[in-house]
Amino acid sequence: MRHPKMLTSLLTAALGAGLTLSLSAAPAAASAPSAAYAGSAAEAKANQAFFDAVMKSVAKKRAATPGADAVTVVYSTANAPSFRTQIARSAQIWNSSVVNVRLAEGSNADFAYYEGSDSRGSYASTDGHGNGYIFLDYQQNQQYNSTRVTAHETGHVLGLPDHYSGPCSELMSGGGPGTSCQNAYPNSQERSRVDQLWRYGLASAMKH
Repeated sequence: MRHPKMLTSLLTAALGAGLTLSLSAAPAAASAPSAAYAGSAAEAKANQAFFDAVMKSVAKKRAATPGADAVTVVYSTANAPSFRTQIARSAQIWNSSVVNVRLAEGSNADFAYYEGSDSRGSYASTDGHGNGYIFLDYQQNQQYNSTRVTAHETGHVLGLPDHYSGPCSELMSGGGPGTSCQNAYPNSQERSRVDQLWRYGLASAMKH
């Protein structure tokens, strides 16, 4: 959930590491030097790479449970103890907003939350194989509504890209509307998009 003038929040590590970070590895950004604004080409590449990884996860989970009403995505908060309340609230928000995917805390997690300090802010990253993590930055979570930040980054795991030019009512507008924005809920279009992705996968995504 970066400011529009800062590096976009998708796949920050992947731009320089070729999608090599795994779920079990600690996020490189926790100790890596800050990157400069990458520009629209890099942002587009990052968005596409994360979306591709999410679609692989959708296909894999749907194939494993073809008759299930909802696919369950498991997350871990072990490495983000300071944000357990916000993470739980974020999961509750998404679980009450969509029907075809469910977030649940547990072992053998599909993705993990991490916490720390990074001048680039909070972001979501992936290893390119359906696994990944969300990094929650301390300072940004003090400046912005922390539940909004967490729910926004979780939205990336569910397949939504950043859209900084959107209004406060749009969760994926992230930091675009400014620090006064308190909304932590996806709007109807975002809810519908996630449900389409997790029910029908990429075929549906390409049609909408």
